[in-house]
Amino acid sequence: MDSGDYRRIEKAISFLQENSLRRLSLEDTAKQVGLSFYQFQRLFRRWAGVTPKQFLQLLTVEHSRKLLRDSATVFDTAYSVGPSDPGRLHDLFVSVETVTPGRFKTQGRGIAIRFGTYSSPFGNCLAALTEKGICELRFLDDDGIDRAVERLSRRWRGAELYEDQAGCRQIVERIFSRSAPSEDVPLRLFLMGTNFQTQVWKALLRIPEGSVISYEDLARWVHRPSAARAVGNAVGQNPISYLIPCHRVIRKTGELGGYGGGISRKMAILGREFALNASLTSTRLSPE
Repeated sequence: MDSGDYRRIEKAISFLQENSLRRLSLEDTAKQVGLSFYQFQRLFRRWAGVTPKQFLQLLTVEHSRKLLRDSATVFDTAYSVGPSDPGRLHDLFVSVETVTPGRFKTQGRGIAIRFGTYSSPFGNCLAALTEKGICELRFLDDDGIDRAVERLSRRWRGAELYEDQAGCRQIVERIFSRSAPSEDVPLRLFLMGTNFQTQVWKALLRIPEGSVISYEDLARWVHRPSAARAVGNAVGQNPISYLIPCHRVIRKTGELGGYGGGISRKMAILGREFALNASLTSTRLSPE
């Protein structure tokens, strides 16, 4: 999807969020983003697979609370029987390696990092790769590429950085593809963080699409039940947005909470995942 189309959707989500106490029509929202009602409906359905009204219904606090209850049952069962479920399917597409203690201490000295900027269904992003895998994926703020590259350089202070638009493009296209061929080799992640941070990031990988988890439950599942705040900090420092799904962590009240890429983007990502999950569930339950 063109980033301009996503900006319209993000602006619409922000407008609806800011005016949540008013009874706004979708016609009002369409005008706010410079489209007719029918253009807005078509754009939104092409992007999310559902109408704007259905999308908003999936982002209510009540729906999020239900997902928290349902997800807790799934995860409790999974953690009681071992590490294979529900993350087994995700394991087919993602493998994880962490930097050595020596490389961590020197902030990646001797590592070559290629990076580029790309369009995605959720706006422009910066992706960075090493020979061992993806080391960073961040959505770009309004101040754009320069700040993102500066953050990458500061985080991997000892590494050598090279811009390589063509070389990173195929990986980015795989990340945001709606379907990943089972014969593909897994996407490799290369993580640099403390032991605690990488433990939290690996736990995030086990949250299936269409599910959410509270900070408190995530703390319990990494065996730090009294450290929800520290877990939240580790979630916020996740260097590989979207693929390590920190957007699936919400408050226990059902409110979505914050997100490094902005709350409107978090709503967009979650709403699109919820819509896909609802569509798949409906298909499985429909009579043959």
